[in-house]
Order: sequence, then C-alpha cells, then structure tokens
Amino acid sequence: MRAVDGVSLSLGRQEILGIVGESGSGKSVSLMAIMGLINDPNAIIEGSIRFEGRELIGLPAREMRKLRGGRIAMIFQDPMTALTPVYSVGKQIIEQLRLHTDFGAVTLKSRALDLLEAVGIPGPRDVIDRFPHQLSGGMRQRVVIAMALSCNPALMLADEPTTALDVTVQAAILDLIRKLRVDFTSSVVLVTHNMGVVAEIADKVAVMYAGRIVEQADTNNMFRKPRHPYTWGLLDSIPPIAGERPRRLPSIPGTPPALNRLPPGCSFAPRCTYRSRACAIAPAMRGETSHSFACVLDEHRLRTTPGVPR
Repeated sequence: MRAVDGVSLSLGRQEILGIVGESGSGKSVSLMAIMGLINDPNAIIEGSIRFEGRELIGLPAREMRKLRGGRIAMIFQDPMTALTPVYSVGKQIIEQLRLHTDFGAVTLKSRALDLLEAVGIPGPRDVIDRFPHQLSGGMRQRVVIAMALSCNPALMLADEPTTALDVTVQAAILDLIRKLRVDFTSSVVLVTHNMGVVAEIADKVAVMYAGRIVEQADTNNMFRKPRHPYTWGLLDSIPPIAGERPRRLPSIPGTPPALNRLPPGCSFAPRCTYRSRACAIAPAMRGETSHSFACVLDEHRLRTTPGVPR
C-alpha cells in the first residue's frame, strides 16, 4: 500500500504553497516525511527530498535533528497536543532555542519574549510562565508558531494551523503567517481543507487525492481555470459571495477510496461525473509547468460540457 505516490513539489524562497484535499489524501504524511518523523519500521520512503541542495532521505538521525526545529520547522495541527502540558510555554520555547543556538540564559528568555510579542500575544511577560491549558486555542496556536519561528527557519511546514479556530482568530493567524514569512524570510507549506484559506494566502496550490497530486498551478490559475473534476468539486463547495443564494451547495458524491483498495485507473473516476472508458488507465500529469493536471478530459469536452468551470 502506498500512502503517497509520485508526489513532486518545489518551493522557492518566501513562497507559500497550499496543499489541499480531503482527509486521507496524503497531505500530512508528506509533511511528516519531509521532517523525518515517519519512524515506523515497516514504512519505506523512496525518491528524493532535497532541502537547500541537501538530500534528506537517508540523512543520519543526528544530522536530521540539527535541521528539525532549526532550518526546518513545523506547526502541528492541534496545538494542545503539540505542547507539553507539564511545562510552561516559555520553557518549551527556550528548550528549542537552547538546542539550536548558543544563547545564554538571559538572552534565551529575552528571545522567547520577543517571539511571543512577534506573534501578537498581549502581555508576553505574563504568558511566558503559563501552561498550555491556561491559554485559549488561538493563543496556543500562536505559541506553536512562535516555537516554529524561534530559530528563523528557512522552511516552515504548517499542518492545518487554523483548524478548530473561529473565523476571527483564523484570519489573525493567516495574517500572522503572511507577515512572518516576510519578516523571517521563510518559505511556507500550508496544508488545509479550506480552499478559501488557500485563495487568501498561497502563491501556488497543489490538489491531492488518494495519495497523488491531481492538479498543481499558481493560485490565480487554479481558481480562475481549474482543470481537474476533483478541483471543480472542491471549488463548488465554497458558498458564492455574490448572486443568488443556492438552496444547497453541490457536493462530491461518494467517499475517498481506501489506499489499500484503490480502483484501477484514475482513483477519482468512481466519484466523477465526467468519467469515461479512458479513465480505466491512470492518467499522467499533463499541461504546462505553471499548470499541470492528471485528467484525460480533452479541450473540446472542457469547452462543451455544461457547468464545467472555464
């Protein structure tokens, strides 16, 4: 069984890449592989993961630990479980700084306070000695972001950083990520279910389904001219801002397939309105470098099929 199959991504300095798809599509597993956090002895990671010209697959554990939390950092999905409950948030930030810097004790605390202030936490001198359960969900997420940024990482991996946050806190977190990628010159990979979040913050987008990338483009092209039926379904699920209010939002029929029982050919074909005999063979990615997709629909059918986004 392949949890992720043939995924190929690239990211430039200070770019934000959004990865979207339903649960089980391989988004978080991809990030865990980059971080070297897949430790199951039965898991096999093949291919190449290159960071700043350095191959990460096969890198000794000691060398990987130097990168993890330093040059590469991760914002985990649930801040309550990402933080250790028996240590204050300040102590957890300082611990990461101690591992990756040569700062003295006074400088470590000062740096931790500066980070809490940088992520918009009011009264950082009061918050630094609090425990995770004493903070709101939004503040805990800001603490996790502060930890991720503590060593000025070149690459920040954000695994659904706005999940379970209300809309106002979600907007504040997205503004924070956008600001900090400039202030800290970090590149960001953002995993999310929310196409609206991607439209708001990402420079380019990769859509994943059943462990594979089915469409990849810059954000403008992805939203103005999506080319894969799965992407159409994701975009149709967004409530329209203008025009007549629909009685019911369209939904993609069926459920994602189990990775150990993938259908032959195109994995999305059983749920696709536009499937044909050609879908019995798994489609390769096609199109231009700036916008590629894995679908056999030809240009004529894209132009003539009613209801297809153009």
